[in-house]
Amino acid sequence: MRKALTFLFTMWLALTAVAQVTLDSCRHMALRNNKQMAVEQLKIEQAGYQRKQAEAAYKPSIDFAGTYLHTGRNISLVDINNITPTQFLNPSTGNYDFTLEALGGLGISVDGKYVNAGTQRVKDALTFDAKNVFAAGVLVTQPIYMGGKIKAMNQITRYAEQIAQRLHDCKAEDVVCEVDQAYWLVVSLKSKERLAQSYLDLVTRLDNDVKKMLEQGVATNATLLSVDVKVNEANVALTKVRNGLVLARMALAQLCGEPLDEPMILADELRGDLDVPLQPRAIDMAQVYERRNDFNALELGVKVFDEKAKVARSEMLPTVAAVGSVFTSNPHVYNGFKKEFGFNYAIGAIVKIPLWHWGGLSNKYKAALVDAKIKHLEMEEAKEKIELQVTQANFKYQEAFKTYEATKANLAQADENLRVAQLAFREGMATSDEVLTAQTAWLMAHSEKIDAEIDIMMCNVYLSKVTGNLKY
Repeated sequence: MRKALTFLFTMWLALTAVAQVTLDSCRHMALRNNKQMAVEQLKIEQAGYQRKQAEAAYKPSIDFAGTYLHTGRNISLVDINNITPTQFLNPSTGNYDFTLEALGGLGISVDGKYVNAGTQRVKDALTFDAKNVFAAGVLVTQPIYMGGKIKAMNQITRYAEQIAQRLHDCKAEDVVCEVDQAYWLVVSLKSKERLAQSYLDLVTRLDNDVKKMLEQGVATNATLLSVDVKVNEANVALTKVRNGLVLARMALAQLCGEPLDEPMILADELRGDLDVPLQPRAIDMAQVYERRNDFNALELGVKVFDEKAKVARSEMLPTVAAVGSVFTSNPHVYNGFKKEFGFNYAIGAIVKIPLWHWGGLSNKYKAALVDAKIKHLEMEEAKEKIELQVTQANFKYQEAFKTYEATKANLAQADENLRVAQLAFREGMATSDEVLTAQTAWLMAHSEKIDAEIDIMMCNVYLSKVTGNLKY
């Protein structure tokens, strides 16, 4: 029995914990499940790879190349018809001639020149079998000076990675604002559901009172019909609010990545009054610019274009690189012609100096400078727009706060008017129309107070976003 009670108590705690979903919980679920947030995270990862790629340009590159060629004929360095035949000493005459067939193997070529075995041996020695050629090598290249291009590219990729992080944070702020709006909409509709139910109870009690008065002959059917109309209107209003609440819960669940058929019970929807934040303090625009992720991304973008101008300038400057290679070939000619692999190496330097390009490189550099100036002007314009945006958000929050203070005063007056009207109706000193008027005013006052609370909460979120103070 004790184990069963413990299990039930544990399950009750678990269900209670699941049912009470806070605003921070909704934010975290939305950030974790949002597909666009996953895309922005992958962009950060991609920018990191590009940064590492740019850093690799400082280090030597090592490349391997290999080739195979098959040709149809051998290579001969001489024409046999251009080789003077070998002469031999004739012992009988004491002269050199071409007649000793035993010694030289005398013969005659097609063009009438003498050819013998010695000449053929020279021809054979200068004929090489190169029908199948294999070659391979390893090349090492170390940049020494590239006109500042490598350094500028590294700066660009670092800025790009930071921009990706800022854009990720901007997207997170957008998601948070969207979730907050859906969250407070649910809270608002839940409060209006309770309000609609309370209003329905009020007009229902009045309807019952009028029916009793009609039975006693102190009321008319017209009075009862007018109250019945209000009861029907209250029922319709309650139905609309409940339907809207269901849809709002589903929208919030979709943003949080939760099943739509499992309603989320929010912690703030069970509260009567919300903790309305205080009026904002004076705003320092310098700190706003420093905290705004979108403005920081714009500043980094300006730096990127400054570095791109340096990349364009580097094409006008000399470049120096050291190279070294180890290579082999088969056949090789390092010690005569041999059909085997022979190895060799080479080291050196490559220097490239641009001399004349008809103004192409200088104009490219000037165009890059113009792009950088454009981005600087766009950043200055963005600062003016941000200041205007912050000022508007601050004014809107102050207006919402004043509206909230006014609704609290109106609410107290509406409650008192309703109490007096109900008391006067019971004493027979007020008509049902006067009570209905007081009930309608009471409904409007409470509804405006709910709207003012939600409006001030949303204005506070938006003001926190535009000033860079949104915490999540």
